[in-house]
Formats: sequence, structure tokens, C-alpha cells
Amino acid sequence: MNTMSTVLNTNFNSHSNYSLQLNRWFLKPIGAWPLLSTTSRLERNISIILNIVYYTSIVFTTIPCLLQMLLENENLYRKLKNFATIMHLLFSCANYTILLLRQKDIRYCVEHIETDWIIVTREKDRQVMLKNARFGRYVATFCAAFMHSGTLCFYMAIALKTEMIQVGNETRIIHVLPVAVYKKLLKFDESPTNEIVLFMQIWSSFLSSCSTIGIFSLAAVLATHAYGQLSVLMVWITEFVNKSRNQEKMFPFEKIGFIVEHHLRALSFISCIEEVMNRMCFLELFRCTMAICMLGYFIVMEWPDKDIQNLSSYVVILVSICFNIFVICYIGEILTEQCRKVGDVVYTTNWYYLPDKIILDLILLIARSSVVIQITAGKFFHLSIYTFGDVIKTSFVYLNILRQVS
Repeated sequence: MNTMSTVLNTNFNSHSNYSLQLNRWFLKPIGAWPLLSTTSRLERNISIILNIVYYTSIVFTTIPCLLQMLLENENLYRKLKNFATIMHLLFSCANYTILLLRQKDIRYCVEHIETDWIIVTREKDRQVMLKNARFGRYVATFCAAFMHSGTLCFYMAIALKTEMIQVGNETRIIHVLPVAVYKKLLKFDESPTNEIVLFMQIWSSFLSSCSTIGIFSLAAVLATHAYGQLSVLMVWITEFVNKSRNQEKMFPFEKIGFIVEHHLRALSFISCIEEVMNRMCFLELFRCTMAICMLGYFIVMEWPDKDIQNLSSYVVILVSICFNIFVICYIGEILTEQCRKVGDVVYTTNWYYLPDKIILDLILLIARSSVVIQITAGKFFHLSIYTFGDVIKTSFVYLNILRQVS
């Protein structure tokens, strides 16, 4: 018995680690992974240091760019490019802050997932959970690939370019900086300073991408786990109705009680996902709307120059942003539909052959399923495919206004 218990615990831990592994990889290096009660003091100190490094890196890139935009007399196009960079960094920093403030809720979600793997013991139910965990990992991987490839390709494409500048009687060759810098604050035309500033800008862009990837991957993994729990629940409901009908002796009341408790547990988990994600989703909707507008404007403005490097970078970033915003809208859609399906599954079973007491219990499940918990953006917008379409349409409306103004 002890050997069997050890094997089961090992399987549960490996499965929960499998579903949460990518989130841990994305969030732990930037100090945003929730600290557990068993976390050592050294790990807590390292996490605080990583938080300081993140904020310092973002500030180092943002402040010189902001001063350049406000104090230098540049044309509208250059100011818009600086504004787009500042917006990306500040929104990433804001989302990172929300991740830190919501660590308690994220820790609850992590512990909830680990407990679910212990509660569900049947092999076929665990296979359903593994299937959804695998899908969540795929989505998280694609989010990371798109986001990092888009951002780093853009920064590296510019960083590899060099330009010649004249300083007094000396001609210098320096790297072109991806982010504008206020000249009176940093003398980036000198050899060591130019390389240091270039490295810090690439580093800060990598960190800002990591926080964004952490948000989308966390939303994908949590949502797919909730989806899997509702799928398992629907299997249990179907089996309960069929067995109750075919057997002369009814199941004890605890059986339907266990199904109801698991249903409420899944709904509580979805409510926690909504509490964790709604503010970050709102910021991402706004940021992505503005980013799609800006990128479309940059593509239109630079199209006559036929700069394949810049245009390719813009397109890759645009695709990554559209994919990420589609992901959070899609998971909001499928979770809402899955919550409704629980009631539909109860209704489509052969419930009419059951005793009145069992039917009344099933009616309670249908009634609870009709009150759907929705994933929202700041409690204002329900995340769905229609919301994704509205984001794209709004972005192009802003793009047309920007073109008319400029």
C-alpha cells in the first residue's frame, strides 16, 4: 500500500508539474512566480533582486526615450515611434506589477491545480486533463515564440545597423539604437556607452516580453485546466445518470453531492481566474489596440522605402500581437461555452427515467450552469471572438484617423 501511494503521488506531482512547467519557466526568471510557504529565504531574496532588476531595466530605457520625445523638436512620425516604444514598456511594467500584486491569487490557482490532480484518480479522467494541459502548453509555447521572435527580431535588426557620425575632427562608427535616447542625458556616441545602452535596450525589451508572455501563458494554462475539469464533470454526470437508471439500487446521495461539489469547485476556480486576469486583460486589450494601429501606420509610412528588414519586423510583431489577443479572447469564449454545456449535458441525458428526487438534484445543476462566469477585461468587456473582431476594427479606425491627421 505504501508503494502504491508513493507511485500515485509521483504521478500526481509529475502531471501537475507538466501542466505548470512552462509558466514556472516564464515567470520565475523575472521574479513573478508566486512564493509558496515552503519557499526558502534565499529564494525570496533572489525574487526581490529580480524584481529590482526588472524595474531598473525598464526605467533605464523608458526615461531617456521619454525625454527625447518631450524635449527634442522632432517630426510627428519620430514622436509616434518613441511613443509606441514607451507605451509598450510602460504597459509591460504595469502588467508585471499586477502579477506581483496578484501573487496570492495565482498561488491559490497553482495549489488548486495540484489538488485537482490528486482528486481525479481515474485513468481516463486524467487523460482528459492531460489532453487539455497539453493544449495549454502548446498555446503558451506559441505565445512565447511569436512574442520573442517579433520583439527581438525588431531590436536585433536595428542593432546590427551602424552609422558614421562626426564628433569634432573624429569620425566614429556606432551602432544604431532601437530606442531613442536623449543626447544630453546619455552620451551614446562614445564606444563603451553605445554598446552598454544598446545591450540595456535589448535586455529591457526581452524582460518586457517575458512579462507579457507570462500573462498570456498563465491565462492559457489556467483556462485549459478549468476547461478540462468541466469536461471531466460532464463525463461524471453522464455516467451517474446511466448507472442510476440501469441499476436497481440507486447511488447514495453522496455521489451526486460529489458531482455538485466538483462543479462548484470548478466554478470557483474560474472565478479566481477572472479575478487574476481581468485587469491584465484590460491593459492588454488597450495596448494591443494601440499597437496594431501604430504598426499599421509605420508599415504604411515606410512602405515606399522598401526597407525589407523593418517591414518584416513590423509584420512579425503585428502577427504576434494579433495571435496573443486572439488567444485571450478565444479562451474566454470556450470557457463560457463550456460552463453552459454542463447544463446541456444534464438535459440531454436520460434523466426522465430517474426518480423525482434525483431529477430535482439534476435541475439544480442546470440552474447553476445557466449563471455563467465570464472572463472579462476589467469587468467592462466579455472576452470572446466578437471582442477580438472589435479590437481589430477599432485599431483600423484609429489608423485611418491617424493617417488623416498626419
